[in-house]
Amino acid sequence: MSDLAVRLEGVGKDYRHFSLSDVALEIPSGQIMGFIGPNGAGKSTTIRILLGLVHQDRGEVRVLGHRLPAEQVAAKWDVGFASEDMRLYDSATLDWHMGFIRSIFPGWDEGYARVLLRRFDLRPEQRIKGLSHGQRVKATLLLVLARRPRLLVLDEPTTGLDPVVRHELLRELADVMNDDRRSILFSSHNTQDIEQICDQITFIDRGRIIESRDKETFLERWRRIRVELPGGIQLPPLPGIIDVRQDGRLAVATTNAYDTRLPGAYEAAGIRVQAVESMTLEEIFVTNVQHSREGADA
Repeated sequence: MSDLAVRLEGVGKDYRHFSLSDVALEIPSGQIMGFIGPNGAGKSTTIRILLGLVHQDRGEVRVLGHRLPAEQVAAKWDVGFASEDMRLYDSATLDWHMGFIRSIFPGWDEGYARVLLRRFDLRPEQRIKGLSHGQRVKATLLLVLARRPRLLVLDEPTTGLDPVVRHELLRELADVMNDDRRSILFSSHNTQDIEQICDQITFIDRGRIIESRDKETFLERWRRIRVELPGGIQLPPLPGIIDVRQDGRLAVATTNAYDTRLPGAYEAAGIRVQAVESMTLEEIFVTNVQHSREGADA
């Protein structure tokens, strides 16, 4: 248990028009978990449960070894949260905000805060109302990171940011992980950001976890196989093929369990393999969700 920053087992939460069902999620200490799902999939509900903002109706939640909700006060001291729509006090300066957070959290690292000011090109005397959207996001992340939380929960932190600011934030998050005691849950629609910095990936849809594993396994197991079928030959069913799209004599077969013997099996059936292609994380996510929904609706 001590090597897990987060552990959810059989977690559920019921609302009138939505249910989070039997969620199982583990975030190893020292790793970044990318949390991906469509709007309304259950990402925000899961995050609220982790933060102790709502309580699960069933199941077990442990954050940094503490059971929630019973021990949520102890857990929250070491959990930092940031999102793109967090609100700071417009009339106050960034320096005022830094002092306020410093007065609450004994783990505040003033030296690191000053480093972040330079890296993010922020001035402590700036008033929040005068900051751009990107600067506000960087200011919020500074206030969270300088606390040195053991678990950082980020909800769509890069939404609406220009490429330069996004790169700055992602670079800083990568640096945070030089301390192998720290962990990050990174919820985002931007699969490029997830693919760039995350170690683990979890897909959620319709209130259920549909797949969770390390990033490299995702990228290695998913492939598209493009083939050409001679007249009169049908594409045979093969293990691991979860989707087939055919247009005349051309077809694309998608597998989530790629085996180097698959192309040979098609060739042995008289089918010409044109290419075996890797898939981006976005393509894997979309295909995974579609496959899951087709199975659920069947």
